[in-house]
Amino acid sequence: MSYYVVKGGKSLSGSIETVSGKNATIALLFASLLLKGKTTLHDMTRVQEVHRVLELLESIGVSFIWKDETTLELDTSKKLSLDTIDKKACASGRISLLLMGALAKREKAFKLYRTSGCDLGKRTVNPHIFGMQKFGIEVEKKATYYNIKNTIVKGANIVMYESGDTTTENIIMAAVLAKGDTTIKFASANYMVQDLCHFLKKAGANISGIGTTTLHISGVKKLKDTVSYSVAPDPIDAMAWIALAITTKSPLTIKNCPLEFLELELEKLAVMGQEFNIKNKHSNKEGYLTVCDIQIIPSKLTALPDKIYGRPFPGLNIDNLPFFAPIATQAEGKTLIHDWPYENRALYNLEFQKLGANVILLDPHRVIIEGPTPLKANEVIAPYAIRPAMSILIAMIAAKGTSILRNIYPIERAYDNLIERLQSIGVDIIKEEKI
Repeated sequence: MSYYVVKGGKSLSGSIETVSGKNATIALLFASLLLKGKTTLHDMTRVQEVHRVLELLESIGVSFIWKDETTLELDTSKKLSLDTIDKKACASGRISLLLMGALAKREKAFKLYRTSGCDLGKRTVNPHIFGMQKFGIEVEKKATYYNIKNTIVKGANIVMYESGDTTTENIIMAAVLAKGDTTIKFASANYMVQDLCHFLKKAGANISGIGTTTLHISGVKKLKDTVSYSVAPDPIDAMAWIALAITTKSPLTIKNCPLEFLELELEKLAVMGQEFNIKNKHSNKEGYLTVCDIQIIPSKLTALPDKIYGRPFPGLNIDNLPFFAPIATQAEGKTLIHDWPYENRALYNLEFQKLGANVILLDPHRVIIEGPTPLKANEVIAPYAIRPAMSILIAMIAAKGTSILRNIYPIERAYDNLIERLQSIGVDIIKEEKI
């Protein structure tokens, strides 16, 4: 029942650091189940989604301890008890589907309770089921749960029914300990998938083709008993701050950005007239990724001459597409945003009208945003979708006057220490509790 009170319209300054976010982090939490020992994850974030996954893992027998603010140690050595699984935590998010792959070799049979997640229209679980079946894993659909039977887990040649991030992660985890070789074609090569692969390789998995859409995995009998790994910074976290700097016309520096997964977004922005400097290039702690600082310079923007849309990597990240909506409100001309993957998400752009934006909905997937438009304060109920909700908050910070954003849980699922981070760069924002 909490809500944000924002006094917007102010120029911001300073720097804000990109953190690991939720997507790669929670996949690694599930991947720890492939080990029977201790996993230490560094550079963790404590977003609500992480807490939900830890509740789920704890309910089946995993113990964990926070060694410090950003270091988590998990002990997965004990026998698991799937009968005691937290049904509510299991069903609260689609990410619990990763138990299919994570437990493929560890548990012969278990129930996985039906999941929910962001309200983005119909989101099929069939790609997960089809992938598991290729390994010989049986998935039986029931009204409120799935019956999973893992009597045979053999390597397979898999053509992805859908090139989804979570689906690819699920299949990778099943393949790592499966008997024989697995080839995954049309796999997602997105940042969280690459982070998972590098973690598993460090734990002793045999994976090649990381960063491409064809992965080759030779199953191993077991992984190492212990592994220590630093989670990579999240490009979706970085893009939120980039959009905030641009929409508020503020000279902000976004630190610790994973450059490879932001290059196309930056190219689109450059074509729009946005100026920025890339500084301090270096490798991330695991050595496979270039990170940098991005200095945003207030600029006059022009709408792109072509539609802007997301696609699987390499492409403009589908999760980053909503952040172009507040940016488009400040660009001269008409911006066509095509949000093809989800049935509902484009509809949430209509909420920007309440803040003074000129938005026309063409159909359930396409909107035109015409700018530049002075944004104005208002009270808005955030949609139950993480990135659209965060985009609305960005517009509120740019809007003059006092705004109220309700239903903030979707944002807190993915953004850690949000109030403190925003206040550090000059945002006038507080969190209030409804009485």
